[in-house]
Amino acid sequence: MEAKNELRSERPWSKEPARTSPRQSQDKFSRMMNANNNAFKNVRRKPGLQIWTINKMQMDPVPPQAFGNFFEGDCYIVLYMSENKGSRQSADIHYWVGRTSSQDEQGAAAIYVTQLDEYLGGSPVQYREVQGYESPRFRSYFKNGLIYKKGGVASGFNHVETNAYNVLRLLHVKGRKDVTATEVEVSWSSFNKGDIFLLDIGKAIVQWNGPQSNRREKLKAVLLAQDIRDRERGGRAQIGVVEGGDERSSPELMKVLTTVLGPKPSQLKEATSDDVPDSAQKNSVRLYHVYDNSGNLVIQEVAKQPLTQDLLKTSDCFILDNKGSSVMVWKGKKASKEERQGAMNRALSYIKAKKYPASTTVEVMAEGAESAIFKHLFKSWTDKDQTQGLGTTHNVGKIAKVDNGKFDVMELHARPELAAQYRMVDDASGDVKVWRIENLEPAEVDPKSYGQFYGGDCYLVLYSYKRAGQQQYILYIWQGRHATSDEIAASAFQAVSIDQKYNGAPVQVRVVMGKEPRHFLAIFKGKLIIFEGGTGRPGVVNPAKDARLFQVRGTNELNTKATEVVARAASLSSNDVFLLKTDNISYLWYGKGCNGDEREMGKVISDVLSRHEKRVVMEGQEPAEFWIALGGKGSYASDRRFEREEPLHSPRLFECSNQTGRFKITEVDDFAQCDLDEDDVMLLDTWEELFLWIGNSSYEYETKEALNSARDYLRTHPAGRDPDTPIIFVKQGYEPPTFTGWFNAWDPHKWSDLQNTKLNKTPVGGGGGGYRAPGGPLTSPPPNKAYFQDETDFFPRPSSPTRPQSGMSSSSASSLSSSGAGKFLDPELLVNKTPDELPDGVDPTRKEDYLSDQDFENLLGSTRADFQRLPKWRQNDLKKKAGIF
Repeated sequence: MEAKNELRSERPWSKEPARTSPRQSQDKFSRMMNANNNAFKNVRRKPGLQIWTINKMQMDPVPPQAFGNFFEGDCYIVLYMSENKGSRQSADIHYWVGRTSSQDEQGAAAIYVTQLDEYLGGSPVQYREVQGYESPRFRSYFKNGLIYKKGGVASGFNHVETNAYNVLRLLHVKGRKDVTATEVEVSWSSFNKGDIFLLDIGKAIVQWNGPQSNRREKLKAVLLAQDIRDRERGGRAQIGVVEGGDERSSPELMKVLTTVLGPKPSQLKEATSDDVPDSAQKNSVRLYHVYDNSGNLVIQEVAKQPLTQDLLKTSDCFILDNKGSSVMVWKGKKASKEERQGAMNRALSYIKAKKYPASTTVEVMAEGAESAIFKHLFKSWTDKDQTQGLGTTHNVGKIAKVDNGKFDVMELHARPELAAQYRMVDDASGDVKVWRIENLEPAEVDPKSYGQFYGGDCYLVLYSYKRAGQQQYILYIWQGRHATSDEIAASAFQAVSIDQKYNGAPVQVRVVMGKEPRHFLAIFKGKLIIFEGGTGRPGVVNPAKDARLFQVRGTNELNTKATEVVARAASLSSNDVFLLKTDNISYLWYGKGCNGDEREMGKVISDVLSRHEKRVVMEGQEPAEFWIALGGKGSYASDRRFEREEPLHSPRLFECSNQTGRFKITEVDDFAQCDLDEDDVMLLDTWEELFLWIGNSSYEYETKEALNSARDYLRTHPAGRDPDTPIIFVKQGYEPPTFTGWFNAWDPHKWSDLQNTKLNKTPVGGGGGGYRAPGGPLTSPPPNKAYFQDETDFFPRPSSPTRPQSGMSSSSASSLSSSGAGKFLDPELLVNKTPDELPDGVDPTRKEDYLSDQDFENLLGSTRADFQRLPKWRQNDLKKKAGIF
């Protein structure tokens, strides 16, 4: 630590001697800031983003055009105000610590954050951010990425001056989703094959794409370059793109690079991984009471996962350790002022005591203003004054009440957020087809038996409906508790076959026996019956039973089902309706806690289950024959209880990855549709259901592992989630309203628009020409003809498969297939070839365009016309198998 302090004191922008003790610094800063009563005079209480840097121990506002730029030698305070639905406003305060910032600057920022929190009423959530380890919440404010700049304000560097062109810097861009750009030495030695680099020379920005970088990384880098152009250059800089490994296609841009950097070396460094080493500990989520005892920090463990809300006492402060990946401090409303003000310091002391990395994320929140991720770590959570209404869910075993009179299918289609809250795509009035797995093959079920599911079987249920005139499908895969492993595997395999029959359009939902989702119940109009064992196969006689007992739950035809339970008195519950079926008579037993609607649905179910005489029996008035049929009278759950509300958790979106050899998820905070990456599998957790969104360009292994990944997520969730929570597969372009409703402003045409957008487009509109990336404006005409002589140099036109480029080598040209009359390439030049191995001018993402019709059919097993009608994910599968993906 001594060496580091000595090194810090030599920095020209260090404002205070590095040997000042933390206590002395804190006292000094407190005096300084208490003397300054106007520290927060420019704080706006309106929704939006505000940023300050610490300059001479004061908060200095950062201009909006500089948002996203952070000097490594400085500390920043970032305030984000948001307007929640309703009237309540929420705030998040972050203080960002630069890699080379001084201890004094860090101390000043921490104190300012505490005071700003009090100024805003004590309700904001506080975050400590360390350069390179920013939280998803922080990164969500800067969709185009973060730029780390060398130096700091004290060393004479200023934030952006609009329209300033005296710039020379090289930015190293990393990340596919969370993009960071770090200023590095302006030299070829800074380059590597896997990342993207932006050479910024003021009037022009040249983007060099590493040969091993992917399409998503390239798009993100272009958006970052456009952001720099628009905010820092007033839109007057030109952007050019060079593909690494194919520099010959951009000779004018290479002149710019070599003029600044010198000749390009023959070999560059290998790619480096984007993954930050996982510093999370292997322990569980734990809750601690942390307090000061005569100057000593006392850490007392209260509980470990799963945690419950009642562990948090309003008179104290607590630390929640999220497996070492983050530390959260909860401040009770009745905790002392000293405890609340010292929360951040307590967290930092805790991190030091635990020997966690200094980069560990810290969140501080007040009682009643907890963050969504904090609530997710508890098994149950109820906000004060939370009332039951639209979108609330209920404990396992209880049925969400849906008001039948107000259930309007047109309203669901017009308001997808309503469909998402109800978990209903429509009113279940569509068409239904059911298959049972018999001898590992699907066998159609007699419609008269629809709704009757046996625990020894597996079923496939295809539901079709129309939305906006388009046919939509949901394929439910129901797996009985007593079905064989072969039958369960066959149900999944046959689901794929049905899915392909409908060109990949169905949304697939895996349903575990007893965990049927709301819409599944509604399909069978109040007549869903789950038999514990046996089979529904024709001609098979199930073992006879002296008595069978069914528990009936539901209040209308949209939410009712009957489940077979053990025919014993202990299975009864005062809150429900039961049907006891014997050889001669059936008893309809009404518990004291059930209501009239539940009794009516009990009658409907009893008519399906039994043709015998039904005798209504009220709890407490049972005849002796009733108890005899149950094997004798006994105790059962007889406490009347109200239907308790399940916590209304906020939805969370994650990017799924198995690249490190184990399941890994990265959260996307404040998510929007643009965060759904078509190269990935995304997991949307709405608590009652899990959605797995499959991007069209996701890798096959990611798709295959998606279900296991979702199961791992549920199994390892700190809140002790139900492992049988329904998992719903959604393919890109076929999203149902129950999925899209969790996103604001869903654009159903987004995918088709992006599909037609290439990274290097030909000039748009003629004349000066320009480049347009998704989400960005058209570039201005080239400002310097010495660098960019014409549009074709700056924007290389995509080669045409019917007209190979003149730059193709003679050996490649001689390999042209004669069947194509000089138009197509021999398949041997395309199959299993890397981009570097392809003939000059071949677009590696469109290899199929260079095949003759006959070669196309031989390799892909489909005509071009049929291939074009397939969904993108299916096209990619065929291309992968053919070796031309």
